[in-house]
Amino acid sequence: MTFGHDEHHWIPESDLEGMSLDTLAVRAGQIRTGQLEHSDAIFPTSSFVYGSAAQAAARFGGEEAGNIYSRFTNPTVQAFEGRIAAMEGGEKAVATASGMSAILATCMSLLQAGDHVVCSRGVFGTTNVLFQKYMARFGVETTFVSVTDMEGWKAAVRPETRMLFLETPSNPLCEVADMAGLSALAKASDALLVVDNCFCTPVLQRPLEQGADLVIHSATKYLDGQGRCVGGVVVGPARYLDEIYGFIRSAGPTMSPFNAWVFQKGLETLPIRMRAHCDNALELARWLEQQSAVTNVFYAGLESHPQHELAKRQQSGFGGIVSFELAGGRAHAWRFIDATRMISITANLGDVKTTITHPATTTHGRLSPEDKEKAGITEGLIRLSVGIEAIDDLKADLQRGFQALNELIDQ
Repeated sequence: MTFGHDEHHWIPESDLEGMSLDTLAVRAGQIRTGQLEHSDAIFPTSSFVYGSAAQAAARFGGEEAGNIYSRFTNPTVQAFEGRIAAMEGGEKAVATASGMSAILATCMSLLQAGDHVVCSRGVFGTTNVLFQKYMARFGVETTFVSVTDMEGWKAAVRPETRMLFLETPSNPLCEVADMAGLSALAKASDALLVVDNCFCTPVLQRPLEQGADLVIHSATKYLDGQGRCVGGVVVGPARYLDEIYGFIRSAGPTMSPFNAWVFQKGLETLPIRMRAHCDNALELARWLEQQSAVTNVFYAGLESHPQHELAKRQQSGFGGIVSFELAGGRAHAWRFIDATRMISITANLGDVKTTITHPATTTHGRLSPEDKEKAGITEGLIRLSVGIEAIDDLKADLQRGFQALNELIDQ
């Protein structure tokens, strides 16, 4: 059940099937109490009471549905899970304390010692560390491949491969994976295809419809959209999500009710925000291509991008992340970043405020020099998460960076 007019009139999930994503973002997953509140309620409670000892026993024994303890049952968290599941077209969702805990919960629930993972090199640096360092301690081996090299994916698969993991578009070079091709490979290999959909969100891309088995989000990014809370979520079929839910119940990397409420409210404006991000990012990417100090611009919306046509087929928009490269390495990249005045120097992304960072020393700073080179993370690379400010103001602030480079060269 999702939303209704009073406590006795609830509209079933089946009635949501014909609704557009814009409507699902506002209406799906809503839970109203007997007070008939219009906005979503928050349930900041650690536990729930029962009418009798027998009812408590029935709840704990699974004989009766209902809330028990907010580590694993909370109405606010369930409302957020219902909404994002509806938007992604998934059967079920499980919310977690962070995007990384969503990845960890997925791996700990669905992998075991002796299993093998094939992972794209173009992932968030901490995702790389999780697989390469920590999952290895539990006997799970990972092979890293280029997200766009289908032959490399095929060559990396082994009999013990149980998961293909990727981000598309990738972080931070905006490379685009062929999800249909990878889905076919995963199915032929008896492996799961797990897609981090953080950059696109369900507004621009729905991986489950393109053959993915599971979708993961750092809700911290676009799902919130205003840099307020940390959280994550996994979406997919109940047969996998039930296992992940069991891990969350036992291990406790749980989303708080307050954060779930913030994310649920964030989803209401996600469609209109993503369109604004896309518009600004495309114009800014085209403008950056024209700057003489820029050697490369990485954005799938550009006709020059090698996977531009694939992105057009898989996505309804190209997202808000634009990366670009300067020839002068770290010295020029830092000089450029430090010259900006309005844009926020922070490694977070997906915010209505534009952010700028140097991936080689922040988001991917823990990678070895060899792994950075393989992933294309150069010292001259800068990543922008383009917000929804006026485009002319963004260009003016970035122009300060180019001016600072000109002054450096003239010295």
